[in-house]
Amino acid sequence: MIKLPLAGASREDIRRVNLEKRVVLRDGTPVAGIGQGTWNMGEDRARREEEIAALRLGVELGMDLIDTAEMYGEGRSEELVGEAIRGIRDEVFLVSKVHPQNAGGERLAASCENSLKRLGTDRLDLYLLHWRGDIPLEETVEGMERLVREGKIARWGVSNFDMADMLELEGITGTACAVNQVLYHLGSRGIETDLMPWQRSRGIPVMAYSPLAQAGALRRGMTGSEAVRQVASNHGAEPLQVLLAWSVCDDNVFAIPKASTPDHVLQNAAARLIELTEEERVLLDNAFPRPAWKVPLDMI
Repeated sequence: MIKLPLAGASREDIRRVNLEKRVVLRDGTPVAGIGQGTWNMGEDRARREEEIAALRLGVELGMDLIDTAEMYGEGRSEELVGEAIRGIRDEVFLVSKVHPQNAGGERLAASCENSLKRLGTDRLDLYLLHWRGDIPLEETVEGMERLVREGKIARWGVSNFDMADMLELEGITGTACAVNQVLYHLGSRGIETDLMPWQRSRGIPVMAYSPLAQAGALRRGMTGSEAVRQVASNHGAEPLQVLLAWSVCDDNVFAIPKASTPDHVLQNAAARLIELTEEERVLLDNAFPRPAWKVPLDMI
């Protein structure tokens, strides 16, 4: 049984809070503070119906940003998302990513067109360069801007760009980049030393992937932490909900945790109800301090 972080919270309460607590892009577009990631989804036919139900429930609960990529399952994730949003496309802020080797010239146009076909839509709300490759950034930017003019995408951004990459990008395109999607969670806070404040100064939100860390020793270390458990107890929540709530405390950060079951989706959506106090944030900061100096960008 899922424990909701506030006594008596209903699905209506959860939806309302998720629709109210939005992150605003530079162009004024509000997006969900907690959205839905889809890495590794769509690859097991036996789980397809449950995964579709999970994504649709997330939209219903106000987690109406869905992130996918042409690389995920070689397009199978996009196909799953396309099926999940059928009939509700206009309710969804849809994000996909282009593989670096396809991020220029006709290959970029073709990749975008193929993603649109798999997703069953005529436009993306946000299109990201998945990470830097060998294609010059100038060529990628030119192709992205062409896709905007053609109406295939509403805006574009990048993923896994560190400080030097963002400075180079700014030199090419000014402030056209909408977001930077990077790894960010309580146990990986390196971006707080430079990248996060720099992006805030430019009006570029941080899109946090793996905000709960991958299953394994790191996640167990966080959920088993006395500090995390104390905060969870304070709110009648689960430790993972506290980690997710922490990741979106900053109003310039939105997160895309993956949840492939309806129960997990409900747990993620309910995390938006948690309001961490200043004392709780200090407690978590002391347990998992950010680096005191610049460190290389974490990636998975």
